[in-house]
Amino acid sequence: MQYRNSLFSILLLLTITGFTIENNAKNAGIKRWVVSQNSSLSVNGSTNINKFSCVIPAYDQQDTLIVAANKEDQSVVLTGRIRLSVSSFDCHISAMTRQLRETLKEKQFPALYIRFLSLNRLPVATAMPERITGLVDIEIAGISKRFDVNYRLSGDAQQIIHLQGERIVNFSDFNLVPPTKLGGMIKTKDELNVDFQLNMKALN
Repeated sequence: MQYRNSLFSILLLLTITGFTIENNAKNAGIKRWVVSQNSSLSVNGSTNINKFSCVIPAYDQQDTLIVAANKEDQSVVLTGRIRLSVSSFDCHISAMTRQLRETLKEKQFPALYIRFLSLNRLPVATAMPERITGLVDIEIAGISKRFDVNYRLSGDAQQIIHLQGERIVNFSDFNLVPPTKLGGMIKTKDELNVDFQLNMKALN
């Protein structure tokens, strides 16, 4: 009986130890990045006569992105989202700012979202910017579309992670009609370049 109890105890210990090692291995690849309030987003476009840039100069929330690496297949899951208030857009010209907010249906959809889904590999935050790619869902005016995004990621001496993402989208991707002025004489082109700069602090 004593031999059986000892054998059972050994088996139980091995099971618990194995579970702990497996759990630690899974968790070893998890990183948490807190998005700071000095992050920003810009939307750059053009009309038939000039170019324009509309910015959200500061992020008014504090969200967390989670990076989880799977060592078996080398895939990297990036989860989390940022919420951006349409009313925060500033095009530096009041008429253009008002038109962009109306085009984005601010009253009906006061925010746009960027939801992060994956990265092509686990980045290393060094002073030298690293180019990576990833998938995101961008939601504007209640319509969500999935895009590949090109990133530049780096880290500085203050251990701040800088993630700059860039993607070309169209108003028509979100069932929106580009704004016009002066009775249609000035027409905004369909294409927009969305550029966001996230400054983040690693929690672990």
